[in-house]
Amino acid sequence: MNDVNVTIIGGGIVGCAVAEACSGLGLTVVLLEQETDVARGTTSRNSGVSHGGMYYPEGSLKARFCVQGRRLLKDFCTKEKVSYKECGKLIVATSEKEIPVLDYLFERGQRNGVEDLEILDATEIAHRESGIHAVAALWSPRTAIVDAEGATRAFARKAQNSGAEIMTSARLDFLKKSTNGWKVGIEPSGPERSEGWIHKSDFVVNAAGLFADRVASMAGFNIGQRQWCQTPVKGNYFLIDPEHSGRVGCLVYPVPPADHSSLGVHLCLDLAGQLRLGPDVEIEPGLTAKQLSYKVDDNRMKDFYHGAVGFLPWLKAEDLSADMSGYRPKLAVSGFKDFVVYLEDRMVNLIGIDSPGLTSATALAQYVAQMIVNPASDKIETETPEC
Repeated sequence: MNDVNVTIIGGGIVGCAVAEACSGLGLTVVLLEQETDVARGTTSRNSGVSHGGMYYPEGSLKARFCVQGRRLLKDFCTKEKVSYKECGKLIVATSEKEIPVLDYLFERGQRNGVEDLEILDATEIAHRESGIHAVAALWSPRTAIVDAEGATRAFARKAQNSGAEIMTSARLDFLKKSTNGWKVGIEPSGPERSEGWIHKSDFVVNAAGLFADRVASMAGFNIGQRQWCQTPVKGNYFLIDPEHSGRVGCLVYPVPPADHSSLGVHLCLDLAGQLRLGPDVEIEPGLTAKQLSYKVDDNRMKDFYHGAVGFLPWLKAEDLSADMSGYRPKLAVSGFKDFVVYLEDRMVNLIGIDSPGLTSATALAQYVAQMIVNPASDKIETETPEC
């Protein structure tokens, strides 16, 4: 393979969006994905929600990229004919003591630039969604559901049309620093690829998702010292009996847990109208790719039921059945940790890209592309607030 300007490691929605952004600026790009197609990992195993942006501290990368990225993702999906539906989201308080949290999220959302937020009382909630029980709610009409796999393939297709090479079944073997760039070694990881290769790249973008910390370590970064060690946190989902499809027409989230470990087990809605609950938080540190298990334990169903019946009074335990699961790369299993976007030695490391990574992908990609084209120095580190 010829030398390239940018090598991107990881073919999820973030990696493919970076490929589209960089190739669109005239850079030569190769994207490496170890699976047989793009969007096979975290991208295809989540709620598929394009978030509003009211959860994250003002000034954080998550707040900035979520709000900007949602608008860009909507525009992209409209132009590329990828399914995108602004179904809206209710964040519900089921007791009076939770209402101050809604007020706080409303104010934070306004500071972050989230559009059209409203606080609803019980009567207004019942008028909007009769199947929901709550004493108050924060209504986010711009929250949407999106075909994440379709969007990822569209980014990859646009990148290819601009000259990028999307190399699947290609696993990173090594990264070695060289003069003005990196030597990148690749080994085959699928039946359709028989041999590896080595090429030189002016820049490397680490968009490896669950394994981004290991890629950074491979490149010589001390991930322990930099606090870049990720924990793969599993999120399980339970399907609600299809007889209830259409009973609720928007996403419904509880008031988030105080420890910021998740957004709470919520009611998801897919583009076909199917309802499911999830994700929960199942911590499985130190897993390798071969050790990831997507099996959902039926014994977790009871916690899902009790977590949702407070705002879904019609729900019965027998309505639930084990569905899918996915993993997200978290820098902390509790408390707020921002995205890490770090340029040093011609390598951009994207670490801890958990939620709202899907929503943020387009904005994050444009930011990374500009870092590469116009680096202010050889070392750029983001500084973001704690929650």
